[in-house]
Amino acid sequence: MTERPDFTNSSRTIGRNRIQLESGYTFTSDGRGASRMNSHAFLEALVRVGIFADWFEVQIGQNFLHTRAADPANPAGVNLQTGPQDLYLASKFALTKQDGILPETAVTLQMTLPTGSREQGSNKVLPGLLFLYSWDVIPDRISLAGSSVFANAEEDDHGYFSYAQSLSVGYTLTKRLSAYTECFALFPSGATPTQVGPEYYYNGGFLYQVTPNFQLDIRFGVGLNKHADDFFTGAGFAIRY
Repeated sequence: MTERPDFTNSSRTIGRNRIQLESGYTFTSDGRGASRMNSHAFLEALVRVGIFADWFEVQIGQNFLHTRAADPANPAGVNLQTGPQDLYLASKFALTKQDGILPETAVTLQMTLPTGSREQGSNKVLPGLLFLYSWDVIPDRISLAGSSVFANAEEDDHGYFSYAQSLSVGYTLTKRLSAYTECFALFPSGATPTQVGPEYYYNGGFLYQVTPNFQLDIRFGVGLNKHADDFFTGAGFAIRY
């Protein structure tokens, strides 16, 4: 029931009086024209706390980003940006359990606060909503999950609306090892920068349950169109108390 490593968040909450820490690292590479951008996202920390009831939890997240953009035609034209991104806050509500073809569902109300660095943060509060759903297709073997994300975003100090959709298939390989494959896409609306457009991705990964409360993960993915990043990969862990 971790939110990582795939794009699709879990439709389950962690339970009352439980605390879960999720963290990791992601490398992303993208080339557009003669230039190339590499980024390193580290910490990717998300703390989830179950309070009041099993169906409710609060979340707080923090990430740091280092990007390097270079143009081979101009060796001196290297742009380095490093700093914290905006603080992430969310409340997650479990809504329904699976009932036949009706999925298990949850909703997350989220926002980012303008606490990041000038290079990596935004200048305003950016709210959003996630609708999460999943099915046990073959119990303990194959699962299907999806998310519909509605959020405000910002690029070059210009705000716009973003919709994202994902679909993830989970596979239980052994008692401790599982895998997933996933497609997701981001659709901006009202964005004026020319580099902002629909992004389509395919990715997959593995999760290893070291203990019932400690999990390791690895993922890798590719962009499927010109607006998407070319490639990304990462690893991380989750620990529950």
